[in-house]
Amino acid sequence: MAEVLYYAIPFFVLLLVAEYASFRHLGDDDDDLVGYDLRDTGTSLSMGIGNVAINVGWKLVVVTVYAALYELTPLRLDPHNPLTWIALFFADDLAYYWFHRVSHESRVFWASHVVHHSSQHYNLSTALRQTWVPMTYAPFWLWMPLAGFAPWMVLLAQAWSLIYQFGIHTERIGRLPRPVEAVLNTPSHHRVHHGSNAQYLDKNYAGILVIWDRLFGTFTGEGERVRYGLTTDIDTHNPVRVAFHEYVALWHDVRRERSWRTRAALAMHGPGWRPEGEELEPSSAARG
Repeated sequence: MAEVLYYAIPFFVLLLVAEYASFRHLGDDDDDLVGYDLRDTGTSLSMGIGNVAINVGWKLVVVTVYAALYELTPLRLDPHNPLTWIALFFADDLAYYWFHRVSHESRVFWASHVVHHSSQHYNLSTALRQTWVPMTYAPFWLWMPLAGFAPWMVLLAQAWSLIYQFGIHTERIGRLPRPVEAVLNTPSHHRVHHGSNAQYLDKNYAGILVIWDRLFGTFTGEGERVRYGLTTDIDTHNPVRVAFHEYVALWHDVRRERSWRTRAALAMHGPGWRPEGEELEPSSAARG
């Protein structure tokens, strides 16, 4: 069922081309949109292609683990029961929220996720800027096969979530009607998440439903013009550097410390954390 996402790729490309073309017809009210940069888009596409290639092998590992866990539990949720699908939707979306939140609040996870925030542009190509180290993703869904969801259902839910999220990476859609904005993750909410403005940091972790952010106190609405990217941008279009720059920075920071407790704290705390008395170096642990 993971292939569902791959089948969507041609539609992603068509929508991306359509959005790019739309920036040639901006009105006076759209002058502040960031739009596209061909080098930046090329980097995003390279990251996306690399992610797909790596996931071909990684998904085999994930499926094996999910299947093993599913066989260990006596619980079984009937895929023919509509309530199972409702439960699957909410369970997957909640798992995504916590995966996403931890990916910002723990630097070892951030080192993988920072790739997605490294662009100073915000368009459909940014959605394709994905990590080449996807191993941080799967653990947050391990409980679902144990709860009785068949592995293929878990993979399908992950796929529909990512397909939905592709469409919210755009400046071309403003705020939607208030009832929609109250419940769903929208382009407006996700623009906030990609902002490096101080008031937007570590906000709006939603996948499909923004209710989790409202429930857990991580929601903020779009106000001040969003500045995309990291608090300290890496200013490179080199895919290899984009993929691994934060791992390199984390390694350098860990090596400087003599205490193993401090080294572990550097890895597990958020990207802006430093031991008392130490300052954050501009080139490391940039936040987005």
